[in-house]
Amino acid sequence: MPSLNVNGSVRQYDAEPDTPLLWVLREQLRLTGTKYGCGIAQCGACTVHIDGAPTRSCVLPVSSVAPAAKIVTIEGLSPDGSHPVQKAWVALDVPQCGFCQSGMIMAAAALLKEKPKPTDADIDAAITNICRCGTYNRVRAAVKVAAQGGAAKAAGLAIQHADGSTS
Repeated sequence: MPSLNVNGSVRQYDAEPDTPLLWVLREQLRLTGTKYGCGIAQCGACTVHIDGAPTRSCVLPVSSVAPAAKIVTIEGLSPDGSHPVQKAWVALDVPQCGFCQSGMIMAAAALLKEKPKPTDADIDAAITNICRCGTYNRVRAAVKVAAQGGAAKAAGLAIQHADGSTS
């Protein structure tokens, strides 16, 4: 039976070679944080890391992933939500519906690993995910907050929270 290295564990699966990696992750390995959006690798909801590179898993045949390749899903990025990108997303209330956000977070984490201090142009080039709620300004601000390790105001965005506080 074939296997994949997912979130630091070797996991076996039973699927046809042309099955998209997304469906193996979701249906067989029960890692449902990675979402199905468009099915044509355009929206980015299915983004995972393969050997550190952001990869859209909805069109990637599972057979093309080497058994030794290291796959990281949103569940493996930081199980306790302590990754700087996850913390910035919470601090800035980035998601609205939240459907696309796991893919956005994975793209942002890969960007910051490659470019710890990204420019706006770097962010625009790396975060090509589609958000139907239009949270792009908050996404950009959260990437900056994660990069700077600072408060939301440092990224040029003041957030009014439901409890009346601002960040």
